Amino acid sequence: QVQVVESGGGLVQAGGSLRLSCAASGSIIEISAMGWFRQRPGLQQELVAQISDVGGTYVSDSVKDRITISRDAAKNTVYLQMNSLKPEDTAIYYCHAKLYAGTILLGQGTQVTVSS
Repeated sequence: QVQVVESGGGLVQAGGSLRLSCAASGSIIEISAMGWFRQRPGLQQELVAQISDVGGTYVSDSVKDRITISRDAAKNTVYLQMNSLKPEDTAIYYCHAKLYAGTILLGQGTQVTVSS
């Protein structure tokens, strides 16, 4: 089994920065990619960023000038660095692990609130 646990959310002023962390545990060998979805109020869940097990990255065009994804493979941890945060970045951010079998597992989510 694979589990992912997020940390690092919170309240920040517009223009500030936050770094989210996501640690995977369990059968790590089953994971093909990890990343982050977010659920903004009143909007559909969207993929923010993803990094593959060989380091290939995807970042949504809507945030790629402000958000980067990275990983520490030795720690089975993925990071989402968010800079120049805007109130519209307010959301619940869910770490996910995409398995080779096709399953996508989500963490419990962490709230990010950006005040204006």
